Amino acid sequence: MKQKVIKYILNPPQKHWVGNGFHVHTMFHPGYDIYYYTTPFLMMDFAAPKKFSSTRSKRGVGEHPHRGFETVTFAFEGEIEHRDSAGGGGIIGSGDVQWMTAASGVVHEEFHSPKFAQIGGVFEMVQIWVNLPQKDKMTAPRYQGIKNEKFPIINPNKDVELKLVSGKYDGKIGPCQSFTPINIIQTKMQKNSNFLLSLDDKTNLLVLIRKGSVAVNGNQVNEHQLVIFERDGQEVELSSNVGAELLILNGEPIDEPVFSHGPFVMNTREEIVEAFEDYQSGKMGHLK
Repeated sequence: MKQKVIKYILNPPQKHWVGNGFHVHTMFHPGYDIYYYTTPFLMMDFAAPKKFSSTRSKRGVGEHPHRGFETVTFAFEGEIEHRDSAGGGGIIGSGDVQWMTAASGVVHEEFHSPKFAQIGGVFEMVQIWVNLPQKDKMTAPRYQGIKNEKFPIINPNKDVELKLVSGKYDGKIGPCQSFTPINIIQTKMQKNSNFLLSLDDKTNLLVLIRKGSVAVNGNQVNEHQLVIFERDGQEVELSSNVGAELLILNGEPIDEPVFSHGPFVMNTREEIVEAFEDYQSGKMGHLK
């Protein structure tokens, strides 16, 4: 099998605030010219560990719309409460995943849970945007809130743990459902560990080093860096002397035109204009 070649190693850009609850590195977004190598993944916000003091005020992002894609939120520390106009919602905590399909249009809000806000503590999360193919962009919204214990665990060896969020790997199936083939794997590597990641050819692969550092095909990659690969190839060698925690995103490319503006990602400018009109006229609903 052919080894996948590293295309880019991205350093975390300067952090910025999304609302008043999410202090994030935007690792990439739809305006970047690297989409050929990241599709179906449109955007990644990485809220690296940050301590919040206790408060009785809301911390997060208020009501706002989306159309044409999915948001996937991984909670590592702290708690996030979600509510949307399609009736979806819930609280996710450490190890849980929230997968919201905006599709034809939804209005939602995201805040630290009231309990976490009052207690305070360390908060860490990653949110990605996942594109939808043109044929699915106007399907009905849906919400998946998956608890940590529902994810299958794979151990390539005694020093490596793979938590399968979505897709198929080593005979296991992740519980989160996607419209196109997507494998998402949360990985923990002990000190002096290694394993061989095997994937389908002609797919895109991104690896975020959340904690620690790893050698990727022999190339040293440090904490909070993001590795993006060429499409060709099926194998990646990963090893760590100090231990590491990784977020692995692998998906079948969606090679269609992308036109994005603000909270909407469609295929044409006309569809973006329509999205704004539909939101402003209330067709995406409102939170009560």
